[in-house]
Amino acid sequence: MTSSTTGTPPASAEIALSEFFDGHPVPTFAIDTAHVVTHWNRACEHLLGHSKEAMIGTDNHWQAFYGHRRPLLADLIVAGLDNELDMHYQKKWWASTLIPGACEAEDFFPLIGASGLWLHFTAAPLRDALGNIVGAIETIRDVSKRKEAETALRLVNDNLEVVVERRTAQLADINEKLQADIVRRHLAEADLQRSNLELAALNEQLSRAQQQLVQSDKLASIGQLAAGVAHEINNPIGYIFSNFTTLQGYLDQLFAMFDAYEGAEAQIGATDVAAALRDLRKRIDLDFLREDIPSLMAESREGIVRVRHIVQDLKDFSRVDTDQKWVWANLHQGIDSTLNIVGNEIKYRATVVKEYGNIPDIECLPLQINQVVMNLVVNAAHAVGERHGRISVRTGCDGDDGVWIEIADNGSGIPADILSRIFDPFFTTKPVGKGTGLGLSLSYGIVQRHGGRIEVNTTPGEGTCFRVHLPVHQPRIVT
Repeated sequence: MTSSTTGTPPASAEIALSEFFDGHPVPTFAIDTAHVVTHWNRACEHLLGHSKEAMIGTDNHWQAFYGHRRPLLADLIVAGLDNELDMHYQKKWWASTLIPGACEAEDFFPLIGASGLWLHFTAAPLRDALGNIVGAIETIRDVSKRKEAETALRLVNDNLEVVVERRTAQLADINEKLQADIVRRHLAEADLQRSNLELAALNEQLSRAQQQLVQSDKLASIGQLAAGVAHEINNPIGYIFSNFTTLQGYLDQLFAMFDAYEGAEAQIGATDVAAALRDLRKRIDLDFLREDIPSLMAESREGIVRVRHIVQDLKDFSRVDTDQKWVWANLHQGIDSTLNIVGNEIKYRATVVKEYGNIPDIECLPLQINQVVMNLVVNAAHAVGERHGRISVRTGCDGDDGVWIEIADNGSGIPADILSRIFDPFFTTKPVGKGTGLGLSLSYGIVQRHGGRIEVNTTPGEGTCFRVHLPVHQPRIVT
């Protein structure tokens, strides 16, 4: 919107336009032909949570709606890309019947607000005095309540249709009881509708919570922490290990020097000096030091080597270098690293027996597979109870295109009445505060994401066996 003489709007007109935008109760923003935001009113700030200071002068208006860059209606109008409306908005847009060249759309935006919002958009071109497009304006309305009302109305209509059909078939026989029956049915329908709405809301919240747990970067954060700790420990351990090697050489030289002094004692003319040296050797027990110091050095070196192995196991378990990408991994290395990490958790409860088969590397997310193994092994350790039990970790092939991991214990087993619920989110048989009920649920989701499955074989009082089947190749990688 430019002046016909100078090409820029008068300052008073620009101020008036800004005041109009800010005072307009409908969330509204405008962009120029370079897709840069020129106006972003207060209503927009209130609805979308992004200030005009952060938006005006940038082309980041997509950030208020999406998690990745993609054009809005205003962008497509400015670019003249009407043919891309179907690609980005599919069947959720239509041409405006009131404004030439404008279009409207509706969609659900899960990133806006506490639980997402349904928004209605109207976008129209801005033209100069010659009719050339100089930008676009887009208004936004929150239609979430209307959508909820439409859903509720649809449920009511569906229920009423069922009731009408049922009552029509019975009308001839129970006409005299119709009025009382209608009252009872209406009350039942209201209760059922209320229960259905509450259940639907609860299921939606549960599904969203589970998806966030599975898709969140919790495992990546744990891996980063483990890798960071491993890296910080590895550097000083490297110094110590190197210094021990050097110290061993120094000690060898010192002992050689002591041998030379001892051999020269008999040749010392001054008897008082020789006697003093013999007394000093006895006082420090030089012979004992010669035997004990190499032993101490060997034990210390062994301890350092064990620490380095633990650090390496932490790094292998975290696998942060994979950045949660699909890679080819050796399952046995991952299982060994995981068993080392949780060794303190299970060594007082059970003996772990490994029976590995000859299996190929598989295409997977190693950190997530490690998490599945850790959950199953820790659960097995808890299942054996107070007595010292046995946990068997086995692997094998499923033909040419699959492998399996089996974790079995001789614990208490799983009662038949809860077996169907063990993979439900938040279901746990542990006392309050002892478990979240998410271990098996997350493991189930991870295995499904890998295109595999989990089988359970249990006998109460004798033990439980979980078998995880995984494909070797991932025909379709889902990130």
